[in-house]
Amino acid sequence: MRVLIVENELYLAQSIAAKLIDLGYTCEFASTLKEAERNETFDVVLLSTNISDQNFYPVIEMYKYAIIILMVSYINNDTVSKPLQAGASDYILKPFMIEELIRKIEHFKNHHRLKEANRILADYIDYTFAGIKLDDGISTELPLLIKTNHAKSADYFAYSLAKKKNLSFEFIHLNRELDWEGLARLPKGTLLYLSDFQQLKKADKAKLIESVKGKNVIICSTDMAEEVEGIATTEIKTDHKSYDDGDILSIEEYVKHVLISHQQKLPDTELSKKLGISRKSLWEKRKKYGIVKKNAKK
Repeated sequence: MRVLIVENELYLAQSIAAKLIDLGYTCEFASTLKEAERNETFDVVLLSTNISDQNFYPVIEMYKYAIIILMVSYINNDTVSKPLQAGASDYILKPFMIEELIRKIEHFKNHHRLKEANRILADYIDYTFAGIKLDDGISTELPLLIKTNHAKSADYFAYSLAKKKNLSFEFIHLNRELDWEGLARLPKGTLLYLSDFQQLKKADKAKLIESVKGKNVIICSTDMAEEVEGIATTEIKTDHKSYDDGDILSIEEYVKHVLISHQQKLPDTELSKKLGISRKSLWEKRKKYGIVKKNAKK
């Protein structure tokens, strides 16, 4: 990582650099704020706020994408509060131990890494759920049991509800052993989503339903005939499914999926040809599945 040390006390700057270089950092110096305004990229900027009669805000603005740690001789609004509001990451009070400065750098380095990982994960989740649309009338009462013919739709609902309620989201498959003690200690700020309820034995189902009462929990079952007592229940049913690469569709499911997904894009002649059936059979399939014919886009 590249570090810019903005400090007019040469001995202090050299002491910091020596320790950071030993840890694998690359360091450069600037003894004035004007000298610090470089057309270069740095991962960390160590910025002294007591360089007399100079405005350090342009430096903060220039490197606000980086980890900026203020090195201050005293604490007040001008040396700490306002610079933090302007985009600095943290501060350290002089004189300080180099080890404490390094601890702060490592902390923010890990924070930036986790922040980027979360951004990538959120983008992937949004991509995975793209195209799923749900009715507005689905119950949001918690705890809640969802019976569905499409597990991914229930996944999307649970994830979206956690975001809407500003709750942390935890996801557990019930095909593995459940931590009953952990369930009892579920934090109030967390929404727990439990999938594959249909795989549990009857006794375990009853025990789970009793355990989640009064908690922010959503349970998903793909058994539409599931019957439970003591918990709010809702259904999510959809004809327009999005399939994963590993899903194996029956012939009937495949025909239905193609009809729903492509009837607006292709005329019946081409659609029936691609499915290997006659136009009469295509009409019969629509009638069987209750699919309303829509005009294909020209």
